[in-house]
Amino acid sequence: MRIEKVAILDEVVARVKDSDYCFIINHGGVTVAQFAALRKALRALDSRLLVVKNSFLGKVAKEKGWSEEVNAMFKGNSAVVTGHGEPTAVAKAIMEFVKNSAGKASVKGADYDNKIVDAAMVEALSKVPGKNELRATLLMLLKEPATRLARVLSEKAKKGGDAAPAAEAPAAEAPAETPAA
Repeated sequence: MRIEKVAILDEVVARVKDSDYCFIINHGGVTVAQFAALRKALRALDSRLLVVKNSFLGKVAKEKGWSEEVNAMFKGNSAVVTGHGEPTAVAKAIMEFVKNSAGKASVKGADYDNKIVDAAMVEALSKVPGKNELRATLLMLLKEPATRLARVLSEKAKKGGDAAPAAEAPAAEAPAETPAA
């Protein structure tokens, strides 16, 4: 193998090994503009797309210890998306790219959480809310009981109800007793 090819193979293997995930997509027939839009979206997510020869992907699979069934994914035009961070956002960007390609691009599979998953699983991953969305939902759920309590107390105060329990009401002044003579 030529020195240039060895250097490219080493870069691909290093990038996949260092990555938190590796999505494998078929990009055959897409326009340059569509590909550029995907690259831009992935850059914003701390990810990178590399067009890779299938023979290189086979060597990456051996290096990573992927099962033999993954070799079925290495047909046609292949590209890998690697990176760090939240894979759900990356899966959403990839599925948007596939949708906008009018059937020309497709997802072959992915290596996520040290497991090989198929295209259907990548699509399901793209529908899962991201970490920030889950955090916002959790915060809203935690905040809801306090909001309801404040609303109830506010309504009770507006209606003239006792806002404080009777035990905490100030005691009425008792008449002063005079000493018996």
